[in-house]
Amino acid sequence: MCPSKVAQGDERGWIVPIGGAENKNGDPRILARFVALAGGPRAEILVIPTASQLRDAGSRYAQLFGELGAQRVEVVDFQTRHDGHDPERLARIERASAIFFTGGNQLRLSSVLGGTPAAQLIRARNAAGITVGGSSAGAAILSEHMIAYGGEGACPRADSVHLAPGLGLTNRFLIDQHFRQRDRLGRLLAALAYNPFAVGIGLDEDTAAFIGPDNTLEVEGSGSVTVVDAGDLGFSSMADAGGRDPVCMLGLTLHVLIAGATFDLATRTASPGALLAERT
Repeated sequence: MCPSKVAQGDERGWIVPIGGAENKNGDPRILARFVALAGGPRAEILVIPTASQLRDAGSRYAQLFGELGAQRVEVVDFQTRHDGHDPERLARIERASAIFFTGGNQLRLSSVLGGTPAAQLIRARNAAGITVGGSSAGAAILSEHMIAYGGEGACPRADSVHLAPGLGLTNRFLIDQHFRQRDRLGRLLAALAYNPFAVGIGLDEDTAAFIGPDNTLEVEGSGSVTVVDAGDLGFSSMADAGGRDPVCMLGLTLHVLIAGATFDLATRTASPGALLAERT
C-alpha cells in the first residue's frame, strides 16, 4: 500500500513509535509529549487496544492520558474485520485529534485492521494532520513494512525476520521495538536486507521517536534509538542465504541516538540536536 497523499497546503501529522514499557508514573514525558501534540487541554485521543489481550490495556492508557491533561479519551476496540467497517467506529476516528495503538501482538493488529476502511481512514487522517502513535506492537504497525516476528541476536540471518504489511503511514522507515532489551539488531538488519530503501529504527524500551511533518526524527526517553541506514548498501548475500545462514551486508551506516538527538529521514543525516546546545 502507499501512504495517503498530503493535500496541498496541509502537513502530515506526527508519527510517534514507542519502544514499549514507557514510563507511565514517575516521569511520563513520552506520553505527556504525545498529549501535547494531540492538542493538550483540547486533545481528543482515540486509544485502540486491539493488539492486546489484556482487558485493561485501553482503559489504562485512557486514564493516563486524562491525568496528563487530555480533554477527552475514548477507547475503541476492533475485535473482527467487520468492526473496521462500522460507521460508529469510523466516526470516532474522524473526531479524534490523535490515535494511539497499545502494545500486544502486531500480527493481530494487521490481520484485524489491514485493508479495512478504518485503516484507510487512519492513514488519511494522519496525512491531514493528526498525530498517530503506538507502543511496542502499536509502534511496529505504523510503517508500510512491518516486522511481524523473528529471532534474537546481533547477526542477520536468512530466517531471522518475517515481514508483513503494516498500517502504511509512511514507507520511509521500518521499526523494531524492545530493541536492546531483546537483542534485535540481527532481525532489523535482515529486514533491511530485504528492503534497503527504508531506514531501520530500533527503539529501546521507554524511548520514542517523534517524527515530525518535516520527516525529522527526534528522540525522547531514557534509552536510545538505533538508526540503520542501508541506502548505500553495496553488497548483500541475502539472495543466496537460506535457513540459519548468516547474511553479509556491506556499506551500512549505523547511528545511536539518545534524547535530544535527531535524524533527518529525507537527507539521512544524524545530528546531536539539543545535545549540542547543552554543551555550548
